Amino acid sequence: MINVLFAARAERWNTYAPELTRAFAAAGLKVDLQQEFAPDVVDYIIYAPNSDLQDFTPYRRCKAVLNLWAGVEAIVTNPTLTQPLTRMVDHGLTQGMVEWVTGHVLRYHIGIDHNLEHQKGKWQRKLPPLSRDRPVTILGIGALGSACATTLASLGFPVTGWSRSPKEINGITCLSGDAGLKQALETAQIVVTLLPLTSGTENLLNAERLSWLPHAACLINPGRGPLIDDDALLAALDSGQIARATLDVFRVEPLPADHPYWWHPRVTVTPHIAADTRPATAAEVIADNVSRSERGVPLRYLVDRSVGY
Repeated sequence: MINVLFAARAERWNTYAPELTRAFAAAGLKVDLQQEFAPDVVDYIIYAPNSDLQDFTPYRRCKAVLNLWAGVEAIVTNPTLTQPLTRMVDHGLTQGMVEWVTGHVLRYHIGIDHNLEHQKGKWQRKLPPLSRDRPVTILGIGALGSACATTLASLGFPVTGWSRSPKEINGITCLSGDAGLKQALETAQIVVTLLPLTSGTENLLNAERLSWLPHAACLINPGRGPLIDDDALLAALDSGQIARATLDVFRVEPLPADHPYWWHPRVTVTPHIAADTRPATAAEVIADNVSRSERGVPLRYLVDRSVGY
């Protein structure tokens, strides 16, 4: 019997327990899934960083901590965590992100906001360019970013992807490093941020880098709130350097009611809904990793703690 601890908020249990039970059974695993165990009998921990479990020291038998979230910045620096850590790469989560990003790119591309603002009884035509004439840059081309990049490219957008280290994606212009970042931003009419949060990416989009964008570019952030210098973005919106911004993630969540983003006429706030872990598909990912570990096969989506993701 494999003892699996579900260490997430209590309200998540009723949603996840049936799906995990089904997925473990489908994988041929005999699992005792519980919300409480004596630490010394736990084989695996299914984990959400906002759970009460913060000290992993007693879990000496634990073979892996399986994160329920795509982001690991809230756990990766925990000094008590010495067990292997995996991040969530879930095709349901990925599909949700692709749909959200594609929707907001198309919104800005075809000028939906312009039409909504000019429904005042006067016929005003503003023809958008074809997608081939609308360059899009995606900052961060990991699992989520590459999926979004590929989808947008299939719609005809010229897509540039930027990452910390060199990558190759068919049909995508891939850039990296400091020089690559400047080049990626200088051509982008729409920018999507999907980078992990690390010491090297915090405030990546500051006043200087926002100034590299073409005038009246649009910004879409479903990645991490601290990737953007909030004051710099608000100033760029006020000056017209950034025409519009859709923001799904923030430094403080929920976003405080008095935050300027709520009231800025060219900002759309969405409540961290761009992509969420889907219990049914996430359970399959977790069951697969437990099965791999039990068979002595390397874990999928193992976190590299030296880079933070």
